[in-house]
Amino acid sequence: MKREKGGIWQLPLLRGKVKSAEVRRPEMLLGYLIGPFGGLLSSGIFTSFLNQYFTDVLQIAPAFLSGLQLISTLFIIAANFVVGQLIEHTRTLVGKARPWILLSALTVSVTSLLMFIIPFEGLAKMVWVAVAYNLYYSIALPIYNTANSTLVPVSTRNSSQRAVLASFTNIAGLGVMGVGSMIFPVLVANVLKTSRIRWLLVMAGVAVFSALTVFLQYRFTRERVTEELQKTAEKTIDSTPSVKKQLAAVAREKWWWITIVFYIAFQWSGALKNGSMAYYCQWVADSTGIAGGWGTVQTVFAVLGAIPMAAAAVVVVPLANRFGKREVVLVGMVVGTAGGVIAGLGGGALIPTAIGVAIKCLGSSPAAYLVLAMLADVIDHIEGESKIRTDGLTMSVYSSVMVAATPVMNAVFMAILSIVGYSAPAQEAAVQTVQNQTTRLAISASYIWVETAAYAVCAVLMAFWNVEKQNRTKK
Repeated sequence: MKREKGGIWQLPLLRGKVKSAEVRRPEMLLGYLIGPFGGLLSSGIFTSFLNQYFTDVLQIAPAFLSGLQLISTLFIIAANFVVGQLIEHTRTLVGKARPWILLSALTVSVTSLLMFIIPFEGLAKMVWVAVAYNLYYSIALPIYNTANSTLVPVSTRNSSQRAVLASFTNIAGLGVMGVGSMIFPVLVANVLKTSRIRWLLVMAGVAVFSALTVFLQYRFTRERVTEELQKTAEKTIDSTPSVKKQLAAVAREKWWWITIVFYIAFQWSGALKNGSMAYYCQWVADSTGIAGGWGTVQTVFAVLGAIPMAAAAVVVVPLANRFGKREVVLVGMVVGTAGGVIAGLGGGALIPTAIGVAIKCLGSSPAAYLVLAMLADVIDHIEGESKIRTDGLTMSVYSSVMVAATPVMNAVFMAILSIVGYSAPAQEAAVQTVQNQTTRLAISASYIWVETAAYAVCAVLMAFWNVEKQNRTKK
């Protein structure tokens, strides 16, 4: 995309609404909260229920799903790197990431619906699912997610404002996970069940909502750093370095590696937890005497996890500005590890498990809200050291980790279920199926213990993350 003096970007419908030099409330709310919420909504629902839709509604074998999702990961990672470089070399009047946000209003909404339009049966059905799955995860989601992630580091050089925007973006991501884990369990258990047409109608509504909100995100964002570099034609900073230069710059930066490894452990363990949550609530958690059965149990767990995270959203950024991101995230990971131990020792009993889940979610909130701001700090640090911007490569890796987390860990979980002998419920008699003890233990480990161990690793990593101090010293 070459930069133009006019063209489509001057059309009234495509002109940006943000004119101020400082980040203000409409930009925060529409560009970094509501927009990403809509853009990631289908992904949040898929993280919690796509596996269950495939196994219980479409009656597809877990072994096939494991292979599909694992192979698709290769395409997903490749797509993220391609999109990252496309964004890096995009030159338009509206910036380098925002044109791809605009495109995503169409691609995310359309492809998210294809897995619920099933015109075939048998082998043709599985081929359709495989193609539709990759159109969403290997094309649409990488485009949106990489562009969305890139917006934070190019939005402003003001570190405090950038932390707020990163927090809003991650709140949106957590919000869609909340929809998938709080609202959808009740819908699935009591309304959608195994009806394909009901699933299709609900996801059609989600697709329309996504298209509208992503378009709003395009209108209410601004790339101030991109504009600055374009206007000044600054020679000391290479704003479009080659992939080789970017790789060389990040490869020698230890804090870049610490942040990426931290994010992999944090995001992928969380994806395994989310993908196994419905199974845990249905087959492990005690729902005796609870109206609505396992769907209500999952909603309870999700609500008790969401409340402390919502409360933490108010204080995480102020605490980080006062004490530093490292200190706040480190303490959070220690708290999260303790909560995971409590939940695991609960053994499926509602009260101790719910308490442990709530504590674990509280501990995870600083990392969830601040990780994108942490990466932005690393990008600024690399710019100061190497005189190049590595937004494209770094956000490609970030997006790859985020987007690949669900298919990779779903593939792992499907493989686990296949090995331990998971029994898919009959179409109208889910409550009559009984899982063996090995299956229940595997589901419990996937939902609680893997993430708990990952949080302990993340706490150790944060002890070595000191880029904030270095940035402040340079200033």
